[in-house]
Amino acid sequence: MSEYKTIEVSKIEEGRVLRVVLAQPKANILGSEMLGELHEAFLEHRDDPHLKMVLLRGAGANFSFGASVPEHQREHVRKMLGRFHDVVRDVATFPVPVAASVEGRCLGGAFELVLAAHFVFAKIDAIFACPEIKLGVFPPVLAALGPKRMPAAVAERLLLTGEEIDASTASTFGFVTGIVPKEGHAEEATLDWYRRNLAQLSAFSLRQATAAAREGAGIATALDATLRNIERRYLEQLVPSHDGNEGIEAFLAKRAPAWRDA
Repeated sequence: MSEYKTIEVSKIEEGRVLRVVLAQPKANILGSEMLGELHEAFLEHRDDPHLKMVLLRGAGANFSFGASVPEHQREHVRKMLGRFHDVVRDVATFPVPVAASVEGRCLGGAFELVLAAHFVFAKIDAIFACPEIKLGVFPPVLAALGPKRMPAAVAERLLLTGEEIDASTASTFGFVTGIVPKEGHAEEATLDWYRRNLAQLSAFSLRQATAAAREGAGIATALDATLRNIERRYLEQLVPSHDGNEGIEAFLAKRAPAWRDA
């Protein structure tokens, strides 16, 4: 098994569960190095016929604050988006279910990464949001995948406002599979659920069912042609604009943005 600098990867539950930990607390920022290591880890274990689940979580008190804001700058964003979207596809099309164990804040690209998972277990005080619109940009994966994983009206509201929702709210429309009490641990709750629901199943049959479920839900299509079209809009129309850069620059300079509406 490969060694990594920004993530921790191990097999647990008698080798049936692949645990992937974002290991750069407190923010666990999804920077280029971490994205590259995540992509490598998912590829390395994709063909393991004995796996039944992937457990994805963040180290420390938060899942992740999302993608690197500096890498949203004009000179970096094309490369960053390509890497990030590859990892989202890795999660969404992984041969066995990916369960995200969420504690604390799950923001921006991290929320989008969790959108691609099959199951989500979250502590009751966990917070989900894609605040990109407040920086003058928007989250392409939420636009493409959000309506497949939650009610379209909710996904649209979250994209257009950047508002936060808590785990209890997310559970009311089925996005969160299980709520973990404040004094509990999301990973432990996820593994308890795995032992009750997946551990006794055939790994081969589970792989077939996982592929069928994602095909039926249109997830692959959403992350192929749809996401590529949305990504093109982002790169060709938003990135060259004033406002598409002003919010990022203002955030980094810790000042209020000066919008030109263009």
